[in-house]
Amino acid sequence: MIYQGKGITVEALQNGVAELVFDLQGESVNKFDQATLKELAEATAAIAASDAKGVLVSSAKDSFIVGADITEFLQWFDKDEDGIIGDILAANEIFSAFEDLAMPTVVAINGLALGGGFEMCLSADYRVMSTKAKVGLPEVKLGIFPGFGGTVRLSRIIGADNAIEWIASGSEKRPDAALTDGAVDVVTEPDALHDTALALLERLISGEVDYQNRRQAKQGKLQLNNIESMMVFETAKGFIAGKAGRHYPAPVEAVKTIQKHANFDRDKAIAIEAKGFAKMAKTPVAKNLIGLFLNDQKIKKIAKDHIKQSKDVSKAGVLGAGIMGGGIAYQSASKGTPIMMKDIAESGLQLGLDEAAKLLSKQVERKKLDVRGMAQTLNRIRPTLSYGDFGDVDVVVEAVVENVKVKKAVLAEAEGQLRDDAILASNTSTISITELATALKKPEQFCGMHFFNPVHRMPLVEVIRGEKTSDETIATVVAYAQKMGKTPIVVNDCPGFLVNRILFPYFGGFAMMLRDGANFEDVDKVMEKFGWPMGPAYLMDVVGIDTGVHAQAVMADGFPERMKQDFKSAMDVMYAEERFGQKNGVGFYRYEIDKKGKPKKVSDEKAHELVASVRASENDISEDDMINRLMIPMCLETVRCLEDGIVNTAAEADMGLVYGIGFPPFRGGALQYIDDIGVAAFVEMCDRYSDLGKLYEPTDKLRDMAKNGQTFYG
Repeated sequence: MIYQGKGITVEALQNGVAELVFDLQGESVNKFDQATLKELAEATAAIAASDAKGVLVSSAKDSFIVGADITEFLQWFDKDEDGIIGDILAANEIFSAFEDLAMPTVVAINGLALGGGFEMCLSADYRVMSTKAKVGLPEVKLGIFPGFGGTVRLSRIIGADNAIEWIASGSEKRPDAALTDGAVDVVTEPDALHDTALALLERLISGEVDYQNRRQAKQGKLQLNNIESMMVFETAKGFIAGKAGRHYPAPVEAVKTIQKHANFDRDKAIAIEAKGFAKMAKTPVAKNLIGLFLNDQKIKKIAKDHIKQSKDVSKAGVLGAGIMGGGIAYQSASKGTPIMMKDIAESGLQLGLDEAAKLLSKQVERKKLDVRGMAQTLNRIRPTLSYGDFGDVDVVVEAVVENVKVKKAVLAEAEGQLRDDAILASNTSTISITELATALKKPEQFCGMHFFNPVHRMPLVEVIRGEKTSDETIATVVAYAQKMGKTPIVVNDCPGFLVNRILFPYFGGFAMMLRDGANFEDVDKVMEKFGWPMGPAYLMDVVGIDTGVHAQAVMADGFPERMKQDFKSAMDVMYAEERFGQKNGVGFYRYEIDKKGKPKKVSDEKAHELVASVRASENDISEDDMINRLMIPMCLETVRCLEDGIVNTAAEADMGLVYGIGFPPFRGGALQYIDDIGVAAFVEMCDRYSDLGKLYEPTDKLRDMAKNGQTFYG
């Protein structure tokens, strides 16, 4: 044994080969924490002092190395830029020492090698990759970019243009793409990986393959002349700025950093990378995106705690086909759980099957699925007009029309057809689960399972606990949601649950703004500039104005003092004119089908006339006022949901908004947004809008937090 640590061992094999194995004790995956970095330095020194002629790097776990342990490295981010640069350069010395070993190095990539894990691979001379592995540098998703030499080594290995695409997109690369771009040298089947990597290493040791030339190229300058350099970098900066948007500076900063270090050798280039990394690490965007990553880890842990009591779901059912039912069926089947899809009409079943087939065809077009895979998935969806084959179904999701009487009737009928221990769930978006449960004989085996539209795209599922719902029911539905590839958040029952309860005060603020003279197209532009994927008028059209008006009535009944409107709103007149939004081609906007067959919004004079008909005044509303009048009601309702115990943690509340309605991720969620403004400053801001009514009134607890200097994220 050449070296023995808790995360790394180095063992002498035959023919002078030393094998460095990553195997972090007590963890299911390998990651670079501070201890593993220290061990890599020690292991490298031990190899340098040994008589090894070559080094093979491998992993004893299913993944190679999934990246840096962000929870540990957060302490770096608390330092000033110079402090961060110092720490990052110290870490880089370890990777460079490994790269500078006096013998050839080959890494065998058996599974995920991401971030710092892939940067470790880049510091080796050659890379052999399993067909089951994926590699990439996803740091831009956290508002930063690679800091362990990734921008330097990758650009010199695969060229600046390819490296820019890899780093600025943050995407994971499959073996074929990695091989085509030259990021890996060999791709092989998993069971041949170790032998293939070893055989390559032996060719390097024998001198049959010259690794020194390759090493020199990797450690030197980028091979670009001035004209090539200008074309690559200037074109990339413009394109990436357009793709990333103004709120996400890291992708463009990564390009600028590669451009700055292009004419320097490795060590100077790494110092330039460290400086750029430190600059990004100190941005609010990085703070909030890393906060979201940590929140995501928290809600996964909460879900893991829930599913300890879950029963297995090997077969599911959905009641009501259509677009939503078809979407649920597709999601279940595509992730491997067979599903019965029941409707009362053949036309409904056909609509559901067409929806699933359309989504699968897109997967085939994008080469993410072959025709055989599409057929297998479709075969997992069994359409039916009767309950005949529901005897062995574990969970049934009701997805019929959003009407309390219809839902109760369907749920009661279904309960009578299922086996005794089967679980029923409702995909209602607003109706009380406790109320729906009154139609059932076993309310403890019933809960809400609220999917967001479109089902295949939206990551969130709200799992709603009624008054009588059992822990086992919640656990099983959480487990099924995870099996479907979704992020479940358990919430307690109330009108609108978590996400819609918070969304409708936002729409309420919007309705008041239109009443007071705002132009809805101006409001949409301001909120999109603020970071929302779409403004409130466009969002209402996408949700469906008929759906919105119905949900608004439910919310007004549930929370009359805040959500009851004492005026005729723009949504009311749109509804009266049967302008339901995208679904029937007219709402706040008119919709035309573009060349790709997608609805494209265009301005419509008639919509402006209808809004003007309910305008009470002609105030000129500033951009700041537009933002505040929309964000304050949303943030305050999020505070109330936390105080009322609808969710238990700030992390769940904020992730619900990011995953459920596209709250701007770089802002971290509604409670993080309050923290960033400052709780006291936010309360003062609310008070400036107090004349607008209860939607703008802070809770007593929030005022206490302001006085005591408290925050939601301590």
